[in-house]
Amino acid sequence: MSIESVTNTIREKVGTDCGLGGSIKFNCGADGMVTVDASVVPNVVTNDDVSAQCTVKIKLGDLEDMLGGKLDPMTAFGLGKLQLEGDIGVAMKLGTLMRR
Repeated sequence: MSIESVTNTIREKVGTDCGLGGSIKFNCGADGMVTVDASVVPNVVTNDDVSAQCTVKIKLGDLEDMLGGKLDPMTAFGLGKLQLEGDIGVAMKLGTLMRR
């Protein structure tokens, strides 16, 4: 899967208003990033490197697994497959978003 297909999958999961109420950026290193701005309605999903309330550092493959339901976000955190920076409260809502 590419960053573009991951972005489209996240865009579908987020929809118009995912209820996150904040912004989160998935930083996949050299593979790119996906930023979700859910502080506005309709929510905006881009590949722009802009500031966000919470940044999730994760490998693209692990993000794909989370989106596909193969990897739980809390498990990924516990295994060190993702690292968080910023507002942890926004990140705690990530599980609900991923299960959509």
